[in-house]
Amino acid sequence: MEKRIDQIKVEIVRIGEMRPGSLNQQLAVCGRSNCRCMDPKNPKKHGPYYQLSYIRNGKSTSQFIQKEYVRTVREQLKNYKIFKKLTAEWVDLALAIAIGNLKIAKEHQKKVNQKKRGAIQGTKFRGTET
Repeated sequence: MEKRIDQIKVEIVRIGEMRPGSLNQQLAVCGRSNCRCMDPKNPKKHGPYYQLSYIRNGKSTSQFIQKEYVRTVREQLKNYKIFKKLTAEWVDLALAIAIGNLKIAKEHQKKVNQKKRGAIQGTKFRGTET
């Protein structure tokens, strides 16, 4: 498990730029009566426009992303998902290690306490043996 944690650390360092959220493509209607988007027979909406949405520190944020930055933002979003997956795996492994270590420590303490009780029962106190 520790070996996998070390691998995860190496992978995290290599991730690069990242950001949380989702990127959605939208088409819009401007509302002008003589525009192509309002044509009753064959409406053609404006766009596509790309909107990034995310929540950070409890605050919802949305921003439009220009076409030339969409590829970069998608890569950052992908990197963030990888980061989240790796850190979740790291926490799972660390928790398993911690639980195992605690179990070993409790078993060791139990053996120490049993030895102490055995030593106390074999000693004499004020002339009596207990």
